Amino acid sequence: MNTPLSNLVFGRDEETQDLRRKLARRRPFLFHGPAGVGKTLLLRNLLPEFPDILYCENSQATLTVFRSLTEELLRRKSRRIVAAFRDAGSIKTKSAVSLKGIVMDALREANYSVLLDHLNRPSHAFAAVVREVSGWGGTPVIAVARSCHMEDVGFLQSFYLDRSEKYELRNFDSELAGRFAREIARRRGLSALNVGEFLQKSVEFSAGNPGALLALLKMGGHPKYRSADHIKIAPLYIDFRMNWSPAKIR
Repeated sequence: MNTPLSNLVFGRDEETQDLRRKLARRRPFLFHGPAGVGKTLLLRNLLPEFPDILYCENSQATLTVFRSLTEELLRRKSRRIVAAFRDAGSIKTKSAVSLKGIVMDALREANYSVLLDHLNRPSHAFAAVVREVSGWGGTPVIAVARSCHMEDVGFLQSFYLDRSEKYELRNFDSELAGRFAREIARRRGLSALNVGEFLQKSVEFSAGNPGALLALLKMGGHPKYRSADHIKIAPLYIDFRMNWSPAKIR
């Protein structure tokens, strides 16, 4: 049975091995790359190999992070967390400050790493909390952002200044993007008299971004962009540029 398209890891063997080695070292690093490039997908495929990593999917705010960490530690039956909370519902009644103290105690009792996904310009206050977790708590913090620049990684930028503390996931080159597009078209059963031209244009329009390619090829099968047995490439591209978001990939 085919892997669901939204879960398809394609042509990333080298990157998977590199990321696996970095996760195994249990040292802080910044994992970055453009939206849609597949950062979260690669991480989700590797995380089962690393049960000592606490994954925070939404790292937009301190309260969200500490709730996520508390819930994960409760699932893992951390002694400190089990003693403080009956169930996940009771966690939602606590403030970030209340949760932080309990979580920090739990982290110091075990050899966990924390993975903060989907960072979006974290503030000074957020960075100060991360510094406490990594410093006083002795817990390596792995950050995931769209770039290594201030507009994405925010005030966590100073945590990952050295080149060895960064790992970039890049878009596919044109050859690999073409192979990926043909595979997606095959899986979707996408056909048209101009399908070859459409796939070539999709690689160009997407700049090799896997998420953008998935979105373009999904649109190519929609009746709105079909005329007889042709794909209407120009209007499809205009709509894609106006509306595409990695969150819409299915």
